[in-house]
This record gives sequence, structure tokens and C-alpha cells, in this order.
Amino acid sequence: MEQPYYCQLCPRNCHALRTEQDGKGFCRMGTLPRIARAEPHFGEEPCISGERGSGTIFFSGCVLSCLFCQNDEISRKGRGRTVPVQELTGFIRRLEEKNVHNINLVSPTPYVEAILESFRQYRPKVPVVWNTGGYEKTETLQRLEGWVDIYLPDLKYISPELSAAYSGAGDYVTYALPAIHEMVRQTGKPRFDDNGMMLSGTVVRHLILPGHTKNSIAVLECLAKEFGDSILVSLMGQYVPFGRAITHPPLDRTITRREYQKVLQHYIDLGLDGFVQELSSAVTDFIPDWNLI
Repeated sequence: MEQPYYCQLCPRNCHALRTEQDGKGFCRMGTLPRIARAEPHFGEEPCISGERGSGTIFFSGCVLSCLFCQNDEISRKGRGRTVPVQELTGFIRRLEEKNVHNINLVSPTPYVEAILESFRQYRPKVPVVWNTGGYEKTETLQRLEGWVDIYLPDLKYISPELSAAYSGAGDYVTYALPAIHEMVRQTGKPRFDDNGMMLSGTVVRHLILPGHTKNSIAVLECLAKEFGDSILVSLMGQYVPFGRAITHPPLDRTITRREYQKVLQHYIDLGLDGFVQELSSAVTDFIPDWNLI
């Protein structure tokens, strides 16, 4: 008989009842994984995607509620298919058979229990990537130690006002910074193989938002001060108005070249190491087809 589960996995601390199929919490997901796509993906950082692709599993549901989410169809609308743990394990095996560089779990936090159960059934032979919006509890991340090789979090905001208005999480940075510290503690400094593919470490992403270069500069300064060369920083210029953002100025436009150059120059001046996405990436080509509906 299925046991009731009252969730405390993410900073929402819903204590909401979740069954295998349904959830009453913020993410609205049950405990069994709901998956929208499981295919090689080539849109990540070069050390993640490489030539053979990153074995990416997109999970439905999210612990944030970003107005500008490009994956709105699955993060908020919940498109996807609920699968048993054994089928999740099968997806991982099939991705490995396609010779991907890693297993990349996107927005996996609501499914920590099922993912750990899957790993106990079958441990991937390639690095495991935990790809997240950064809004995480350190207690939950500690359960992943020894199972996750690469952390790929965002640091979206320093401003609580922005994080409350745009992602429904006024305490975002209160949780995100300790979470990244925990990730770095687990992985250490970035390590690569002879072909430049990442074996372990933490890459922190930041997406430049239109009208908010001050927030981006504050994020970069924070990362330089808090982490130095313990992380790589991926500066992203791909912002495209999407979902609810199209009715919320200034999120209803792409970033300008002036905004991009201003933040990029600060990235360079701080001596950060990592990746910089070209402004020409601000297209919808990065949004995958949800083929597991």
C-alpha cells in the first residue's frame, strides 16, 4: 500500500501531501518522475554537451515560478508522462547506449527520492549532472553527495525584490548561496578529461535579464567574492520573452547590445573563468520538443 509522503525537499517546505501520481505542493507533482524529454542535448556549455551530446532528462514541475521560463510547458503546465522508477533507469541506460558524455537531470529536485532509488538500481557509468535553478535546500543536496558529479545551478538574483516579483521566491538568494557552497564542497574545483569534457565540479549560470544589469553585475561580483576559482561562471545572453513575460515589461523584450556589453565587461574585469554566450543566442532554437507527452 502506498504510504503518504509530506514533502520538505525544497525551500518551499510545503509539507504537502504527495502520492505517486499527484501532488498538492508548490510543484504540483507526484513522487514518481514526470518526464517530458529524454534525449541527447547539444545546447549546454561546451564541456557538458561536447560532440556527442549531454544525455538530458527534462523533468516536469519546478520549485520556482519564473515569469520568463522558456520551459513553461513543462515547468508550470506539467506536460510530460509519469513513469515508474524502473523506466527512469531505462532512460538512463538508453542514453548511455547513445554514447552521451553525461546524464543531465534538468529540474530534478521534486524527484530526489525516485532518482536516488534509480541510482541504487543502476549507477550511471558517465558523470551525473544536477541541472537546477539554484533554489535548493542544503539538506537535500547533502543526500546527493557521492551520486552527483557536476552541479549546474543558476544564480538568478541577488535582489529579493526581483526574485519575489519574477520567480515567486523572495528568499531565493538566502537559499541559493548556501546551496552553491554545498555543491562546491561536494565537487571541489572543476576537473576535465583529456578532451576538455567536465568530469566533476560546479558551473554557475546567470541569465542577463532586460532592464536589470545592476542585478547581473551584483550576481557576478558575489560569485567572484564567494567562490573565486572554485567554480566556472556561465554568462548567458539568450533571453527571449516567453510565457508570462510577454506581458511584464521590461521582460517583454530581449536584452540590448548595450546591456549585454555592460555586463560582459564586468565579467571580464572580475577575471571570472567559464563561458560567455553570444547575444546572437537570443532565439527560440534552444527550446526542445517535448517528445515524451
